[in-house]
Amino acid sequence: MRLVVAECSVDYAGRLSAHLDPARRVLMLKADGSVLVHADGGSYKPLNWMSPPCSLVVEEPDEELRSAGVQQLWRVTHGKTGDVLIIRIHDLVIDETVDLGIDPGLVKDGVEADLQRLLAEQIELLGDGHTFVRREHMTAIGPVDILAKDPGGTSVAVEIKRRGDIDGVEQLTRYLELMNRDPHLAPVTGVFAAQEIKPQARTLAEDRGIRCVTLDYDAMRGVEGGPARLF
Repeated sequence: MRLVVAECSVDYAGRLSAHLDPARRVLMLKADGSVLVHADGGSYKPLNWMSPPCSLVVEEPDEELRSAGVQQLWRVTHGKTGDVLIIRIHDLVIDETVDLGIDPGLVKDGVEADLQRLLAEQIELLGDGHTFVRREHMTAIGPVDILAKDPGGTSVAVEIKRRGDIDGVEQLTRYLELMNRDPHLAPVTGVFAAQEIKPQARTLAEDRGIRCVTLDYDAMRGVEGGPARLF
């Protein structure tokens, strides 16, 4: 990783054109060949960038650029599209190269698989008397996250999302239509479970006779937090 802090102006030419007037910015040159131009704001999103494959050539500025205070001219060219990112360095503040090594990658916590496992272990969060049958119950159009039984022995299909929206309700509706055609399972009711359920999704679920459960992931894994809320 090469990290440069410099007063610079930037021009992008290709499928679209863009210009950045001179200002102090952070330039990141990554080992994969990408070049990113960052300001002190905008969160993680760069002001401009060039994705790999691309090549960087440092050119001597001509007399006109030198008279305008340009010390270096970087020409970054994309290997496939021919798009060009031109960075004019007016004042170089920091230029450091660091070997970051191999990154092990991001391990996400609280993904749907974690919620599914925890809810299978704590099936009582669906209500007293519920029993667990299996995870990933297969249907002709895909697996239902959890199959359970209610206190009366009726089959319950549970669809789990981190953030529950209308698409998730539609998905569970399709599963229920198929499962209720199976005489060994029917009747089958539905539960839509998520850490957060959007109001439109809740309204649609209730209209279709599907219960909603809001899951508290921290409480389920033993971290301080409130219980799941059943609606």
